[in-house]
Amino acid sequence: MTDPTPIDAGRFPRLSCIDSPADLRKLPESELRAVADELRAYLIESVGQSGGHFGAGLGVVELTTVLHYLFDTPDDRIVWDVGHQAYPHKILTGRRDRIRSVKQAGGVAPFPKREESEYDTFGVGHSSTSISAALGMAIANARAGNDRKVVAVIGDGAMTAGMAYEALGHAGGMDEEPDLLVILNDNRMSISEAVGGLTRMLGRMTGSKTLNAIREGGKKILGDKRSSGPARFVRRWEEHWKGMFVPSTLFEEMGFHYTGPIDGHDVDALVKTLKMLKTLKGPQLLHVITTKGKGYELAEGDQIGYHAVSPFDPEKGVVSKPGAKKPTYTDVFGDWLCDMAAADPKLLAITPAMREGSGLVRYSKEYPDRYYDVAIAEQHAVTLAAGMACEGAKPVVAIYSTFLQRGYDQLVHDVAIQKLDVLFAIDRGGVVGPDGATHAGNLDLSYLRCVPNMVVMAPADENECRQMLSTGFEYTGPAAVRYPRGSGPGVAVQPTLDTLAIGKAELRRRGSRIALLAFGAIVPAAEKVGEELGLTVVNMRFVKPLDRALVLELAKSHEGFVTLEDNVVAGGAGSGVAELLASENIQLSILHLGLPDAFQHHASREQLLAEAGLDAAGIRDTVLKRWPQIAQSPTARSAAG
Repeated sequence: MTDPTPIDAGRFPRLSCIDSPADLRKLPESELRAVADELRAYLIESVGQSGGHFGAGLGVVELTTVLHYLFDTPDDRIVWDVGHQAYPHKILTGRRDRIRSVKQAGGVAPFPKREESEYDTFGVGHSSTSISAALGMAIANARAGNDRKVVAVIGDGAMTAGMAYEALGHAGGMDEEPDLLVILNDNRMSISEAVGGLTRMLGRMTGSKTLNAIREGGKKILGDKRSSGPARFVRRWEEHWKGMFVPSTLFEEMGFHYTGPIDGHDVDALVKTLKMLKTLKGPQLLHVITTKGKGYELAEGDQIGYHAVSPFDPEKGVVSKPGAKKPTYTDVFGDWLCDMAAADPKLLAITPAMREGSGLVRYSKEYPDRYYDVAIAEQHAVTLAAGMACEGAKPVVAIYSTFLQRGYDQLVHDVAIQKLDVLFAIDRGGVVGPDGATHAGNLDLSYLRCVPNMVVMAPADENECRQMLSTGFEYTGPAAVRYPRGSGPGVAVQPTLDTLAIGKAELRRRGSRIALLAFGAIVPAAEKVGEELGLTVVNMRFVKPLDRALVLELAKSHEGFVTLEDNVVAGGAGSGVAELLASENIQLSILHLGLPDAFQHHASREQLLAEAGLDAAGIRDTVLKRWPQIAQSPTARSAAG
């Protein structure tokens, strides 16, 4: 665990006294505005030193402060969606002096995590789970006779996912209405700009001068006497007018009592409204309007760029480091996509709200009529691609490995069974690092390899990634190219759109005794070990289909195999090699190296690979432990020295 950094009590006199929400609740209500100001300044300073998610947290400083002030947390439950906005929550709930360790090994987790704090009521990382989880809590508490309050805080970006509407529909339609408060934090942003029909609907509503005039006029006439006969009449009249601006008064029709919109940065308005909503029974929805990056001018002006940041000087803002950078695998994909789009007009690109992360910024500008951001709707993204392929288009789904898990049923039923031409460009395969287990892509080789009709590839370097993307695009049927976060070994990327022979591996080094069969990003480390110990090294390239001929040839001339992959061992690429040998009744000593059967915590990618024994040192030690005689061989001694 990293050492805490004590807060400067002179600069933050109120925040320095808040070690838990109970301390916050001891302050007079008149102090909340000042607490929020200190919290925002402290967040800017601390994230400036540590890096991390930034803009979303700045946008909910006032809301977070008021929620912990009015609700009896942790007994009352606050469920945060996604968790990008949870840093202020963590600061107020006992992690203030450790917040600078966020995302570091042994430090504060970047997202709410149940094992880290009793205030983190539900672990998150994926979007749009908060309403379902909060509803489940509300139901369980009601059955136990517990009257604790349950609040879900969800952004308008997260509200683009179908799961959120499934939860709303369930909660609003229950015979025994659950006591549940959903707070819609509307800032017009996801990681990029929010897209879709909901965003347009909310924009029409909150931007309507007529509707707002009606609402404000009613307040002036009726004051707080909202339960009187005239007030109920005006309320119904207001709902009638709202129906002209909000189609079907969406949330009311789903069974939620709608309140808002209100200014999410107005502490007095938040306190007044939430005090009232605490007293109400049944499903409630509060609509608050906030600004992502609020209080830090540069973040307000560049809400996409300041969504998540590396360490920076708050006085200067984020500054690009000079000098040439190695292209990342994401960069390689983005460039390939534009080049292939120029060569083939049938190419269409789809992303579930990950334009920046998946490398689609350039493509979205150069080919806007062939670019489809479907918002946070991974299942829809996959089936949309399937429909496109049915009509002769060539869709490319750019998606993170961890997010493809959400569209797995669609991959199987809608794409693979029908053998449709869909290419999955799967970013963040293997260990991802600082974002932790929720963002890791440790399972994809296992869950893809078992699907019939799929071609599954994992590149060893940047140029091979480009070649595999072309191979998958030209292949008739479903194909996936899975690549890691960050940069590769630095191999120059050729501008051509060359393809590879399906199912053919590459013999990188002809050695003796033991063959290292490496998949994807582990190939460079395997090559280093092969050189040291005089072993055969194969860049397997294809997880499915395997290079059957080469594997069987090497089985005849080697004492054992080592399979290496940055994927869980269970059901992974190495399992495919073992299955092939078993099918041929070949008994060979085989060692499977991969990621552990456990969820690794947040740390750097390099630290996590070393922890799993998948760096060169770890591979060498494990191989020698299994075959200690290798170290005594003339080839190994020659290679080592």
